[in-house]
Amino acid sequence: MKKLIVAASIGNCVHVAGVLNFLRLAEEHGYRTRFLGPAVSISYFLDAVEEAAPYMAAVSYRLTPETACNIVSSLKDAVIARGIRGVKFVFGGTAPVADKVAELGFFDKIFSGREEIDEIIAFLEGREYSENMLKPGDNLLERLENKRPYPLIRHHFGLPSMERTIEGIREIAESKVLDIISLGPDQNAQEYFFCPEKMDEKEKGAGGVPIRTEQDLLDLYQAAQRGNFPLLRSYSGTNNVFQMAELLLKTIRNAWCAVPLSWYNILDGRGPRGLEESIRENQLLMKWHGERDIPVEVNESHHWSLRDAHDTIAVVMAYLAALNAKKMWVKTYIAQYMFNTPNGTSAQMDIAKMLAKKELISGLENKDFRVLTQVRAGLSSFPVDLNRAKGQLAYTTFLGMALEPDIVHVVSFSEADHAAESRDVIESCQIARQVITNLTYGRTDFRADNRIRERKEELLAEAAILIEAIKNMGSKASDDPLTDPHILAAAIKTGLLDAPHLKGNKEAAGRLTTKMIDGACYAYDFKNERIIHEEERIAEIIREAGH
Repeated sequence: MKKLIVAASIGNCVHVAGVLNFLRLAEEHGYRTRFLGPAVSISYFLDAVEEAAPYMAAVSYRLTPETACNIVSSLKDAVIARGIRGVKFVFGGTAPVADKVAELGFFDKIFSGREEIDEIIAFLEGREYSENMLKPGDNLLERLENKRPYPLIRHHFGLPSMERTIEGIREIAESKVLDIISLGPDQNAQEYFFCPEKMDEKEKGAGGVPIRTEQDLLDLYQAAQRGNFPLLRSYSGTNNVFQMAELLLKTIRNAWCAVPLSWYNILDGRGPRGLEESIRENQLLMKWHGERDIPVEVNESHHWSLRDAHDTIAVVMAYLAALNAKKMWVKTYIAQYMFNTPNGTSAQMDIAKMLAKKELISGLENKDFRVLTQVRAGLSSFPVDLNRAKGQLAYTTFLGMALEPDIVHVVSFSEADHAAESRDVIESCQIARQVITNLTYGRTDFRADNRIRERKEELLAEAAILIEAIKNMGSKASDDPLTDPHILAAAIKTGLLDAPHLKGNKEAAGRLTTKMIDGACYAYDFKNERIIHEEERIAEIIREAGH
């Protein structure tokens, strides 16, 4: 028999959100619950307690501290007078009310709203909780299970100074607002860590923290060993990728690998590798991590949307990224969904696109391939005005919760104005945490929206056409065209996979033109002012290739 909690807002208090959230969390952790309602009298509450003989009786009061003390004193006297024993009494209220009620020494546990979710879960599970001893999990999956039903929170951090970055990580860890710190090395470190003689020190700190030695990484890791002990991970390098993978695992215990499928090369100017060479190497890097049972994120799809590729290509690349990870024996795959990209994407069309991606990726899951959902805001969606940017952060977090994420990648509201300092990271995570708390048990099911459903189905149909075209192009040359580096590179070079920003790039076709229409991104014929559907677009590419 599950343990029972009887709960109510007592006296003249009608506020129930806090106690209902507590009961929902309790149900997630194996309790039965019974809520008696708002403004319940002490006698009615205790009658119910005596009748049900619960394991725990939870009381909420969120008005004035003085009135709360009077009511709780009456409750205490009544419990003693009735001789009620063997029941844990728990109180929840605002911080001033909780502090005042604590003076009465009656409750077994008092919650004031200052607590971390980990502390509440520890209480429900009957575990001791110590801020100095608690480690919510030494790896991604352990931490995720310990925090359910809440998603993990991740944030990027890396300042152009090792000292400032170390101090910032300390502050972030002590604030306990997030679970994963993503280190952002500067471009020199990403490209030339193992060839320091090639670094241009005039660009030191450009794009992130200037990591130059193994000890630098050890120092960054040590800075996080406090507070709630956030996990660390780092962006992959764009050169010497296997040496970097070894180093990150050895020093910061890299929580997961993030690697593209077709980027970080001369296609985007972030490295010297050729397209086909980098696809092959990126696949092997996925395999290297898969063999070591390290989760892998293939941050591929949004790179196409950032370059204004139409939504169909974004959906297809999300699928191909996951498929390639699966074929490389990755066991835990992190699917990242970047909202607000391209600029002008509407809420409905964003969710439709993400649901289409998720449906295709979910179809790959089996006992050997687990998929985690990670959502994030698009960088370019943030306005320069910081107050408006905070609103954008809350809005995008709201959208992301529609996908029932396992991880929320919070993007600082400051990004359009300045690189996030530790205080910006903490404030951004607090904004996101409030949205997440509000929606964990009450999110809207956007799949019921007709326009979203229609657009999702349209994208799935168009994606199927493009996937089949890539298969057909490579069917004679490969047993598995969708994971063959030569075929994937050829699909980009011929224009099956293309983006307007790739115009003039020798590794790509760069012929695609797109337009935002009613919040969605379509392939578009500007000469005749009409949308080009995938079947027609592909047929034209094949005709041109035939000539």
